[in-house]
Amino acid sequence: METDLSLLDAAMRMDQQALAAIFDRYATDLYNYALHMRSDPLKADQIVGDAFSKFLEQMAAGKEPETNLRSHLYKITYRLLADGLQFPQKEASLELADFELENGEGQHSMTSNPGNKTLMEGLILAIRNHLTANQRHVIVLRFVEEFSLRETAEIVGKKVGSVRAIQNRGIIKLCKVLDQKVMA
Repeated sequence: METDLSLLDAAMRMDQQALAAIFDRYATDLYNYALHMRSDPLKADQIVGDAFSKFLEQMAAGKEPETNLRSHLYKITYRLLADGLQFPQKEASLELADFELENGEGQHSMTSNPGNKTLMEGLILAIRNHLTANQRHVIVLRFVEEFSLRETAEIVGKKVGSVRAIQNRGIIKLCKVLDQKVMA
């Protein structure tokens, strides 16, 4: 399997196979990210198409990504999602099926246990209904897409300290909301 560096080098030469390999490698992840934020499969698909179109324009213009390829593609997608705050504050779809844990015998969904299912439903509703758009982006990028603080900061165009603060405020808000639900 080719590394991102060799794929990027070939993509800069507009190599069709490299461009197709980049699309195959990242399109699904970018789609899932866009779907988490937009909760509309058609819009998510359009955003991914626009992101790869923008990427191709950059490659054709000889503009090499400043960050690693994965972060760069997420940054393009983030900007498309964030441009003009195209989505309402409370719009975010996080599917229960997306949260899986590895056990010794393969993977299983966190929702297979009724207690976990209730916890995940509460967490998803709290993310959807109580976090700001910035907090949702940071929480999804950090804990669903598993980017580091530095990578998340690059994607959202903020300093690491700002991302850490946004993340912490989001986590505190989630804890308060979930604690209130448990107390009720």
